[in-house]
Amino acid sequence: MNAVTSPQTADRHSHLVRPSTMEWQKTRFLGCEAKTLLFDRSTGLMTALMRFAPGAVLPDHGHVGIEQSYVIDGALVDKEGPVEGIICKAGEFIWREAGSRHAAWCPDGALILAMFQVPNKFFEADGSVVDAAGQDWDEAWGHTAARQSRGV
Repeated sequence: MNAVTSPQTADRHSHLVRPSTMEWQKTRFLGCEAKTLLFDRSTGLMTALMRFAPGAVLPDHGHVGIEQSYVIDGALVDKEGPVEGIICKAGEFIWREAGSRHAAWCPDGALILAMFQVPNKFFEADGSVVDAAGQDWDEAWGHTAARQSRGV
């Protein structure tokens, strides 16, 4: 599992992460940065702090597994899709079922703790389906879909 962990880890089973010492990493989405706290390449499990500049949009995407988001500051708004207009404000929590799809934006910016069972699928204008890094989703994460369907 990838994340910046402290060398002071007490044992092999506890992994201390200090986000205050980590740099924000730019994503391919304008105005969106992340600090990855936990990432398991074999399963796609990820927890990250996400920082959105005012007006930043997370374009059309689908959730392969359950997505959980706790808004620390600002607001996360469903921009389009079947849940258009839902607003999750600071101090609120929203989770989305596997198979749900939407676009989200942060009109005034936001800081969010986001947890994913499997990386999202982003639907590009050319019809391709990619992950957040822009890689073909099936090539990068197809192995996780089989695990999800078996409930592993």
